Amino acid sequence: MFDDMVWDSVRLLDADHGADDDRPRDWFAVLLAFGRQFDGAITHFRDIDLLRRRRFVYGFPLDRHPDYARRRGYFDGLTEFTALRTVVDEADFESELEDGYVEPPLLYCDAGTALWRRLVDAGELTGADAVPPRPVLLVDAVLAVAEAAERAGDVRLIALWYTLGPHILVGGEVTAEVADQVRRLRELVARTEAMSVPLPDGHRPTDEQVLAMDDEAATWWYLSVTA
Repeated sequence: MFDDMVWDSVRLLDADHGADDDRPRDWFAVLLAFGRQFDGAITHFRDIDLLRRRRFVYGFPLDRHPDYARRRGYFDGLTEFTALRTVVDEADFESELEDGYVEPPLLYCDAGTALWRRLVDAGELTGADAVPPRPVLLVDAVLAVAEAAERAGDVRLIALWYTLGPHILVGGEVTAEVADQVRRLRELVARTEAMSVPLPDGHRPTDEQVLAMDDEAATWWYLSVTA
């Protein structure tokens, strides 16, 4: 479920923002990380061309890797998708792509990762390509998706994101850091009547289930959205 939702969002942000707008590059980082957190899969190749065009992913011949001369046999022997960082501890799973990945015949890296920084230092990436994505919160990216979805008339996508609830989207507490984003998101949800959009069973708690949670944040999030 999350893979489709994330990729619908990535494609929508790409379509909604001009080619010279770097904000989708920032949002992609947190959206794709969110998808991996829940589904575990590396989904970049669902549309690697989009990610490369938006300068979130960079592709190079294998011999451009800084360690190629020293490890030529290893790199030339790769015949399938390979993440170049070996992750043993599940707690470090989110760092799997930090050292780049290979989908023969190309080497790839995501903007802002350890391999990307090495390539910047080596002069392989310059100018705007040498600037890392700005750190953004998940709720920032979700608000951007919701605003684009409203313009596109995709109220279901708004509903899917909002129904994830306050604990996923803002850590359960609406702090000063996220108060404006949450306000704007809730106004948009009310305006589009997203809480009334039918969703598959289990995606949105019923009023009874929300009350049974005995959770003040969830009650406020789900039951007090008004136009």
